[in-house]
Amino acid sequence: MIRPALALMLSAAPLAAHGVDDTPRIAVMSAFEPEWISLQADLEGAETQTINGTEFITGTLSEQEVVLFLSGVSMVNAAMTTQMALERFDIEAIVFSGIAGGVDPALNIGDVVVADQWGQWLETVMARRTEEGFALPGFLESPFPNYDMIYTRETTVASDRGEPETRFWFPADPALLEVAARVAEATDLADCNAQNDCLATAPQIRVGGNGVSGSSFMDNAGVRDWLSTTFEAQVVDMESAAVAQVAWANQVPFIAFRSLSDLAGGGEGENEMGVFMSLASDNSAALVKAFLAEMP
Repeated sequence: MIRPALALMLSAAPLAAHGVDDTPRIAVMSAFEPEWISLQADLEGAETQTINGTEFITGTLSEQEVVLFLSGVSMVNAAMTTQMALERFDIEAIVFSGIAGGVDPALNIGDVVVADQWGQWLETVMARRTEEGFALPGFLESPFPNYDMIYTRETTVASDRGEPETRFWFPADPALLEVAARVAEATDLADCNAQNDCLATAPQIRVGGNGVSGSSFMDNAGVRDWLSTTFEAQVVDMESAAVAQVAWANQVPFIAFRSLSDLAGGGEGENEMGVFMSLASDNSAALVKAFLAEMP
């Protein structure tokens, strides 16, 4: 026999699966408050609702119906909030605005990367040391060269496409990348922040290439070099690949704009994020606004 309180909970459960908002929207996600606040500054008709502790702000931005929210820092938070948004709102596309560490030696702080695809570099086996060096267990394999004990592995993902699929790269949407390329040609980025800390090189926008993500703040020159050579990565962050995977599994178009706040351990001295995070956040948000205005 089902108790009355439990029966009430079960009868209400299906309602929670329905969206709280049936207006078709673009999800605009940020990892940190600075870019979230910058995006909110131009939001019209803002309405806020809190779902499971996360604030979702709906309204119009650059003439697009959007829902703004913070992903939370790192992979699990990003995946969790993305899936929650997809279940509660009618999401037509996902746009991520955030900061990141530069991996490609040709990039500089302040540059913005809009990668073609994203992979989880820290989905790994930590291998044991043997007399011949580090070695994987015989029943496991890695498609990539290792960095000492670190062997990156692919991820198996279930979706409505059919059988679960094992893959490393999760793509950005080609049509959204085309829009980003047009916007990049017409957008100028700031090279100084409010404190008048200025970049040595005028920031550029690069559309294309690879991005990698992992639940580790990257400030190590050796691992940075390995990410560059092994994955041909332009940029490293802590959320984009998780969002890309959730978007892929749900078959929702995705794109990420990542502005470089630091060089992921490749610079001289202290990590640069503390100085240039505000500039990188503002540049990323400005580019996303221009991108939304260019979308159909």
